[in-house]
Amino acid sequence: MATERTDLAVPDFEAIARSANQLAEAFRQTATASLKPFEPTGQGGAFGGGAFQGAKLQGAEEIDEMTRTLTRVAETWMKDPEKALQAQAKLNQSFAALWASTISRMQGAAASPVAQPEAKDKRFAHADWTANPIFDIIKQSYLILGHWAEELVEKAEGIDEHTRHKAEFYLRQLLSAYSPSNFVMTNPELLRQTLEEGGANLMRGMKMLQEDLQAGGGQLRVRQTDLTAFTFGEDVAVTPGEVIFRNDLMELIQYAPKTETVLKRPLLIVPPWINKFYILDLNPQKSLIGWMVSQGITVFVISWVNPDERHRDKDFESYMREGIETAIDMIGVATGESEVSAAGYCVGGTLLAVTLAYQAATGNRRIKSATFLTTQVDFTHAGDLKVFADEEQIKVIEERMAERGYLEGARMANAFNMLRPNDLIWSYVVNNYVRGKPPAAFDLLYWNADATRMPAANHSFYLRNCYLNNTLAKGQMVIGNVRLDLKKVKVPIFNLATREDHIAPALSVFEGSGKFGGKVDYVLAGSGHIAGVVNPPGGKAKYGFRTGGPAKGRFEDWIEKATEHPGSWWPYWFTWLESQAPERVPARIPGESALPSLGPAPGTYVRMKA
Repeated sequence: MATERTDLAVPDFEAIARSANQLAEAFRQTATASLKPFEPTGQGGAFGGGAFQGAKLQGAEEIDEMTRTLTRVAETWMKDPEKALQAQAKLNQSFAALWASTISRMQGAAASPVAQPEAKDKRFAHADWTANPIFDIIKQSYLILGHWAEELVEKAEGIDEHTRHKAEFYLRQLLSAYSPSNFVMTNPELLRQTLEEGGANLMRGMKMLQEDLQAGGGQLRVRQTDLTAFTFGEDVAVTPGEVIFRNDLMELIQYAPKTETVLKRPLLIVPPWINKFYILDLNPQKSLIGWMVSQGITVFVISWVNPDERHRDKDFESYMREGIETAIDMIGVATGESEVSAAGYCVGGTLLAVTLAYQAATGNRRIKSATFLTTQVDFTHAGDLKVFADEEQIKVIEERMAERGYLEGARMANAFNMLRPNDLIWSYVVNNYVRGKPPAAFDLLYWNADATRMPAANHSFYLRNCYLNNTLAKGQMVIGNVRLDLKKVKVPIFNLATREDHIAPALSVFEGSGKFGGKVDYVLAGSGHIAGVVNPPGGKAKYGFRTGGPAKGRFEDWIEKATEHPGSWWPYWFTWLESQAPERVPARIPGESALPSLGPAPGTYVRMKA
């Protein structure tokens, strides 16, 4: 909470001097550790002086791309000196207004701020950012420069929309990185703490920085939570069940029933392979899987392998055949049912849509209803991740994947963190390395840090066919020599979007609803990509949801006409699912059918680290 305290205790200069000496030595050690991945192996090589180990500076490609993109924007302004001068004059006027406001304030007069942070911006919440004139000038100067730079990108002429989108994205990264809230001397809270502790906070921070560099093999992985605080089956992935099948790509988990009878038609959940499945089973209080079981559903979940070089040739078709199709086969063996309901989350939903289209084309229609959770099938409005999806950048990614056969999990995690840099990157940089405070234990962030790799063939197909060329929405995607047409998919569909989703924007999910040939129930939940999905019923259900019938016409019109409901969307979904096939049978016990247990849930694949 903000505090009104503005006085500073007298600093202990001897303690500060000691900390400074220790900090200098720690910095030297940290710099040495960060260079280890780039040291020569001494084995000779193509350049005659010793080969390098093949490590690349984390984010180097992104930095190069950011430089090229922002340079293109700057060049458009330099081509028109008159407009450039007008833009400079506007910036000068803003700073003149800030100076006049500051003088008025120092003379005791009331003065309105020239620039203010957004209400949800927590970086400048402390009272000193406003009460102290020096820090108020620093804050407002930063905001003025930021707004001015954003306007330069917005009004730049002669650049295509993809370049503008990239420029906006990269500018946001720069503005987040250079915020005065990130530095001791320009942040009143950090300055106060450093003086009061004699720099001990910086020493603790440097120790954590060294630990994180070591954990990343010389490249920084900013910790977001206590990675030692959770154990599979005890703190996360807690719903009881059994692994009943395993192949090279997945383990199939069947969960133990909690009711005497269950819906006759089983449910298969297809999670994303970009992350691990237990986001849907974090703990008993917010486990979607556990809640589904409690409603009387026989739940099966695919737990994808964390791939390595052996999986380099596993593509989208492999994930469909060895994942979803094989899972349906095994569900049939375990339950005797040839028909299933299916739910797909994020890219798992995209794969499910591909499978539905393939089944519709081949006549093997075993999936009788589909639930999509924050899933895109039309990538026209796919949000900020499209920044990384142009021909040049995809080639760079493919070259990198060719070296090992996969994309490192950390690189995908970094991309997701860059969607919200203030919240997911710099708040932890400041907390850990400047405040010297270890992050709190948080199961959601433990899952977020539990990154997975992506096989080269699969990830290349996904980037090119979805983000770059949007072939599924256009009816041009080919799987197994079959051209896919989503209009042939007639099964009932429940299509959940979330209002603040940065990964699968609500508009994108809405537009995708119109690509299917059957009835689609589009539902818009509150919050974002994860919190909007993992929003259990009960007193702690933070976000409501909207329903409004068919997803047709303009998204804005749908929202205006939609009905808003309080609480969780889960019960609404269950009513929809149950209506498709309400017949019930005695509960099924995993491992007691033709498929014996291979071990308890959550299995072995989920434990594989990147």
